[in-house]
Amino acid sequence: MIVIDKLCYSSKLRYVNAAEKSVYAISSLLICILSRSYAASLIVFIANGVLTVGKGKIPFSRYVKLLLIPAAFLIVGTGAVFLNISKVPMDAFAVRIGGFYVTASYESIFWAVNLCVTALASVSCLYFLSLNTTMTDLIGVLQKIHMPQLFIELMMLIYRFVFLLLHTASAIMTAQEARLGNKDYRTQIRSFGKMSVSLFLISFRKANAMYDAMEARGYDGTVKVLRLKQQVKRKEIFLLAVFEILLMICAAAERMML
Repeated sequence: MIVIDKLCYSSKLRYVNAAEKSVYAISSLLICILSRSYAASLIVFIANGVLTVGKGKIPFSRYVKLLLIPAAFLIVGTGAVFLNISKVPMDAFAVRIGGFYVTASYESIFWAVNLCVTALASVSCLYFLSLNTTMTDLIGVLQKIHMPQLFIELMMLIYRFVFLLLHTASAIMTAQEARLGNKDYRTQIRSFGKMSVSLFLISFRKANAMYDAMEARGYDGTVKVLRLKQQVKRKEIFLLAVFEILLMICAAAERMML
């Protein structure tokens, strides 16, 4: 099992109704993206952290490490948003390099920070859903909203093959390491190429074997999974509605002030 899957099954929020968690995550995500509000994004980011770490009991160190992954891409990506190379310095700062300036304006910095805050809040919504909801529960939600069955089956099979590919790749890399397959850079390149070919062939063979096993067990074109019945609580629905309304009020108030 991958780390996110392990954390998901150990979460204290796992047995909360999956539809409620999905509505909360998606609605909060849409409000953050559409409003581009600092206040709304910060509230969502903090709320998701409290729910995931405080209520779900996901280790804080794990949560921070997961957030650092998109944060690294944001730091690199937002540099192109506010940094400019120009012959004329801008109002925020300017560093002269030869006949040009590496410069930025206050407006570009404002939009770069806004982009980072919005992106992190949006990612925290997806982390909240993935760290506290199992795949079988998500499939149940998709079936309730009448998502095409082909899409659900493809999602389920791809999810299953993620584990197969990771397990197979790990076994091959362990075998290569035991045979000094990574002793120098040239050998590493050769070992990586051999691993890629072997991974493709083994995965193809396992895919055929899995399909044969499904056929032998009466597969009729529909993947069926067992799901726990999760009660919908009026208190949780009320708190969800109040939270989303407050977010919209914060976003509207910030826009009026600007």
